[in-house]
Amino acid sequence: MDHAASSVRKRLSKWQTITLVTLITGYAGYYVCRSNLSVVTVLILKEFASQGITKVHIGQITTLGVFLYAIGKITHGILADFFGGRLLFLLGMALSVVCTILFGMATGFTLFCIAWGLNRYVQSMGWVALVKTASRWYPVHRHATIMALLSLSFLVGDVLSRWYLGTFIEWGYDWRSIFFISASSLACITLISFFLLRESPRDLDLPEPPSNPKNIYGKQGNQPTPTKVTDLLLPLLKSPLLWLICAMNFGLTLIRITFAQWTPLYLYEITGLSEGQAARASAYVPLLGAASAMLAGILSDWLKGKHGIVCILCIGCMIVCLIMLSTLPIEGRPVFAVSLLGAVSFFLMAPYSYLSGVMALDLGGKQGSSTTSGISDAAGYFGAMISGYGIASIVEHYGWYTAFAFLAAIAFATGIAATMYWLFHER
Repeated sequence: MDHAASSVRKRLSKWQTITLVTLITGYAGYYVCRSNLSVVTVLILKEFASQGITKVHIGQITTLGVFLYAIGKITHGILADFFGGRLLFLLGMALSVVCTILFGMATGFTLFCIAWGLNRYVQSMGWVALVKTASRWYPVHRHATIMALLSLSFLVGDVLSRWYLGTFIEWGYDWRSIFFISASSLACITLISFFLLRESPRDLDLPEPPSNPKNIYGKQGNQPTPTKVTDLLLPLLKSPLLWLICAMNFGLTLIRITFAQWTPLYLYEITGLSEGQAARASAYVPLLGAASAMLAGILSDWLKGKHGIVCILCIGCMIVCLIMLSTLPIEGRPVFAVSLLGAVSFFLMAPYSYLSGVMALDLGGKQGSSTTSGISDAAGYFGAMISGYGIASIVEHYGWYTAFAFLAAIAFATGIAATMYWLFHER
């Protein structure tokens, strides 16, 4: 009997590792077809300058994409809770490949909007499906560490995508080729994920870990599939914790997406780096964020789920860095610029990684994990809509320094929400 139990534990551990690596690789792959627009923005602006396409138009494209991404977070979060994480994880990748090819074939602003909007909508399947899958594979006491590791997927994915695609730009490839390379790369990752990813340990006749007993659904939260939509949504919408998480996500996602979208262009215009150098230099920003996300997971386990004080301290440091970017001379100083941008990313990602990861798992249980993640992420990406057209307009009319001052104000408001979270739920 002991030998049999040991064999089961080893098989479960093996497949938990396979699942973790597959989810990390798969979601990192999503970013090859997401970071590509940021990487080629300079090239698109040069080619279509004669058509009058400016930074504001790129901002409009990204804003539309973020809006549809936010809507998709909610709809796909619900669908993942009913139909499973594996299906939506793979479907999102496959459809993103198609949309990326369509964008590479587009010939003007309208087609850019359609292709990018569709791409971001189907990409919204990825993270909620990942959270749903994780809720069924990993025990409660490992949630923080597992979600920290999974958070590395979008950070490392962003880093590698920028380096990978930036290298092709340095070799002389045009922006359309970059999109086709992105699509073929994600197609390969999709195929590998199809063969390795399983919905839950039950698919392999292995025991499935129970959910967090403190989830808002009680014992029902241990059931992977809800009975009806109202039973899924009403307990969530009545939870004050969910709305505080949404408030923090609004501000932090706005800042994160601003940096993800505009860093290459900022470095190109302010520091004098070439297009390819700016694309590759921008990779250092999410890289430092990745280190922060990993540290956040360790702190979460050590603090036994008390995230508020960490959020307050990190947001305070982030505000200082943003004020420095809005006041200190940056022109012609690429190392200084990248260092400050990286510092913002470092202090940003620790609190950000809590919101749509371990908090969603613990609050929603197995039954509502993807919906919880979807709603909180949607709030974040509604905030991120400002990072497209809004930030582009500020930069176009008032300059980069004013844009960073605006982000500092957003961070201050987010810090107030984090303080309320700490006062009312942890103190």
